Amino acid sequence: MTPQMQRAVAPLCAAIVLLSMLGPEAHAKKKKPNSPAELRSDYIARLQEVDVSAPQHTLGSLWSAGGDLNDLSNDYKARKVNDTLVIVASVQTTASQEGDVTTSRAASTTTGITGLPGELSTAGVNPLFAANTTTALKGSGQTNSNTTFQTSLTAQVVAVLPSGNMVVEAERKIFMNNQHEDIVIRGVVRPNDIGPNNTVPSAALGNLEIEVKGKGIISDATHRLNPIARAILWLIGL
Repeated sequence: MTPQMQRAVAPLCAAIVLLSMLGPEAHAKKKKPNSPAELRSDYIARLQEVDVSAPQHTLGSLWSAGGDLNDLSNDYKARKVNDTLVIVASVQTTASQEGDVTTSRAASTTTGITGLPGELSTAGVNPLFAANTTTALKGSGQTNSNTTFQTSLTAQVVAVLPSGNMVVEAERKIFMNNQHEDIVIRGVVRPNDIGPNNTVPSAALGNLEIEVKGKGIISDATHRLNPIARAILWLIGL
């Protein structure tokens, strides 16, 4: 084989070796679960992504150092990673702003010649210059905004900060009548703000994030049309 042929075949051989190392898994697409069993398995797998080590037991003893009721001074509330608590979300935001502006200006100027040398008359040159200006501006504006969100979600402790505060996250997926809605709430809560019934109001969460996203027939009807669709509607007069 000539050197020219060797140089031409070398890249092809390297590509074949690379594809063989990648294997068919590199080109395989993730199959979306369809059956109830597959959906259940996928749901359980997602919940088990963050696992907590099992409590250590002393051989021959029922004592567990990480038991929930070891400290009799604490009640049964969320305080560890993967513990759950209920977030009572009640958010209401009202904003109103109103402003009025009124301005007015008037100016008048007159210039004339009262006398000329000799017996020349000033009747034809008076007034020499006369100007009147009037400016008026009156404006008003008003804005109102009102947002209300109320629900209750069971959240999970995803992290415990060095200060003892807990990072909680709640997620809810709703599929109903061809409409898909996702609700996500995240925040930081102090252990003392958790009530005796293991609930915490959303007002007690720091760095609160509430995200509500929808997709489906309702979202399609209320979503802003793309520029092409708006141009077509403009051409036909709608």
